[in-house]
Amino acid sequence: MGQGKILLQPGTLWTSIKQRTEHALQCGALLSIPTEFEFVEQDGVRFLVRILSNLNRKKAAQEKQEKQSATSGKDFNPFLPYEQDLCVGDISDSHVCILNKFNVVDYHLLIITRAFEEQENLLTLEDFAAMWACLADFDGLAFYNGGKIAGASQRHKHLQLVPLKLAGSGSQIPIEPLLAFAQFQSSIATIPGLPFVHAFATLDPSWVKSPLIAAEATLECYHRLLRAVCIDAIDGNRQSGAYNLLATREWMLILPRSQEHFQSISVNSLGFAGALLVRNEQEMKILKEQGPMTMLKNVAFSTQYGDVTA
Repeated sequence: MGQGKILLQPGTLWTSIKQRTEHALQCGALLSIPTEFEFVEQDGVRFLVRILSNLNRKKAAQEKQEKQSATSGKDFNPFLPYEQDLCVGDISDSHVCILNKFNVVDYHLLIITRAFEEQENLLTLEDFAAMWACLADFDGLAFYNGGKIAGASQRHKHLQLVPLKLAGSGSQIPIEPLLAFAQFQSSIATIPGLPFVHAFATLDPSWVKSPLIAAEATLECYHRLLRAVCIDAIDGNRQSGAYNLLATREWMLILPRSQEHFQSISVNSLGFAGALLVRNEQEMKILKEQGPMTMLKNVAFSTQYGDVTA
């Protein structure tokens, strides 16, 4: 599959995001979910934990989706068509970027395929070209929830991008201090402070100058990381297991998932960046009692397997 053509004009994305956010708030298309937050430390990581203040908006939207699905006899897809009031712009022939309608983090982008593709399909050259086109103008954290078990809420393939400064102070990304201790075997590394199966690699920040060339190198890296954690392609381009992916301009981390929830708490890719979300004080109590890193270990695989090599 070819990459297609990059349509996003360099230097325009961040301005477009801010303008579209203001518009979407004014017209009511963007329904931000208010949160409170606090930090919970475990194993050298200062986890940012957000507590949802009001889930009524998202709950009402989910009920509407379920009703539409029941009426039509097929799953409702909010990305096909997507809401024009949330559309930030075209990225490429194959991808567009829209605002996350129910955002918890400001300026939360979704990088979606124009045509329907399954979220459990492996990422492609086109996906990574779109990711790099956005990263070139938005120094953020990209992530992908590979399947429902990994925290994906929609079947339509979408990467996500949030600003790097996840926490109010300290490291830009809570797990960042651990990355300095990466232990490499050739081009693939493991992080001693992460007590679950994973694979880590560095990327070249200068790749932002050419998203199409960057996509080719990133796709190769992605497949090496998948092999390192024993995830393969089946039936063409479908993944053999659920996983989470995190990427910045400088690195990529992949980890396979064993389950979506720790007790009642859902965990997606941002949890492994050190940013967790709980729905109420009861879930916060569980998180504090068990420890956030312990939670991550339980929803991933706690025993290393496979030969982590390039």
